[in-house]
Amino acid sequence: MMKRIICVLSLPLAFSQLVTAQQKFSIAGTVTGNAPAKYYLQYSSGAKYITDSAEVKNGRFNFTGTLSQPAPGVFSAALVKNMTGNKKEQAYLFLEPAAMTITITNGDLSTTVLKGSASNDENVQLEKEREMATVKYQPLLEALRNEKDHDKAGAIREQLAPYFNANNQLSRKFIREHHNSFLSVYLMRFQIGSMTLDSAKYYYNSLSPALQQSKDGLDIAQEIKKLEQGSPGSVAFNFSKADINGQPLSLSDFKGKYVLVDFWASWCVPCRAGNPHLLELYKQYKDKGFEVISVSDDDRNHDAWKKAVEKDGIGVWKHVLRGLDMNKRMKNEPNPEDISEHFGIHSLPTQILIDPKGVIVARYGGGGEEHEALDIKLKEVFNH
Repeated sequence: MMKRIICVLSLPLAFSQLVTAQQKFSIAGTVTGNAPAKYYLQYSSGAKYITDSAEVKNGRFNFTGTLSQPAPGVFSAALVKNMTGNKKEQAYLFLEPAAMTITITNGDLSTTVLKGSASNDENVQLEKEREMATVKYQPLLEALRNEKDHDKAGAIREQLAPYFNANNQLSRKFIREHHNSFLSVYLMRFQIGSMTLDSAKYYYNSLSPALQQSKDGLDIAQEIKKLEQGSPGSVAFNFSKADINGQPLSLSDFKGKYVLVDFWASWCVPCRAGNPHLLELYKQYKDKGFEVISVSDDDRNHDAWKKAVEKDGIGVWKHVLRGLDMNKRMKNEPNPEDISEHFGIHSLPTQILIDPKGVIVARYGGGGEEHEALDIKLKEVFNH
């Protein structure tokens, strides 16, 4: 039986406004010991991503700016575009429209303490609860950060499944217990990808009315709507794409058959591990009216996609790319060509079973049943 392991698709760091008005914030910083010439602060302010710097003079530095809401930020002594996860290189903070202070001891960023932000205080407490699991899995986390090979990184993620699951449970516990916290909305954005439709609605409804009606809350409601569109009872979105051989393909071409839309990627280890069994199911039921369309999250690496299809021997069924435009994703712009968006896909593998009339009858993986339930469903459908 395959373990429940998922590959979570990335989400942009930028978040929408909780309130419309921009409000001022300030940070008065002090550092002892060896200090750099500058510190850097990166954060989202409304629709903009700000990169600011402050000179250090006599162990003191200052930042000022405006925020429309509490916002995650990255504080560092060197300007780095990506999150490294190394606390000696970067401090991950939650800023608020308020007067705040930062203190650093002996020039060591891992000692960074931010005061004056309730959201940051809550996150610090949550991180303390996560420390036990983090220490236990630190070698694997370091290996994952340093691994450049997609397949090897995927194998490491598989070993980290218990760590990710424990963190998910802590995040959901926080949301349940903090109905009016910005951090709950922030965490919800990352949790919704692995939630069932009923769970997503439950956690969303646990938020205060003010948070539900905030721009971020409304964005979460939209994500739940997408998840609903990709859940049993909904009519499946009729996508059209060029397939792996450059031939036109539409979902509606397969009406009259049971179609499994299989969301996967060449770099997703559990996806690849499940392909041999899916191949068995396809061979067993293809002559009885069963078709598979695999939708790959490999828009930025066509060669890896095609090599994975060939290596796994799954070219016997249909293959298309999801249609992700990462530039639009990072700018939070609509991407109607992205098939995953129309089915509420945030984690891989996820599989959607559609009946001969074009209605979704089951969802497996992210936001659905365990993948093993597919075997039972197909046996029920074709051997009744």
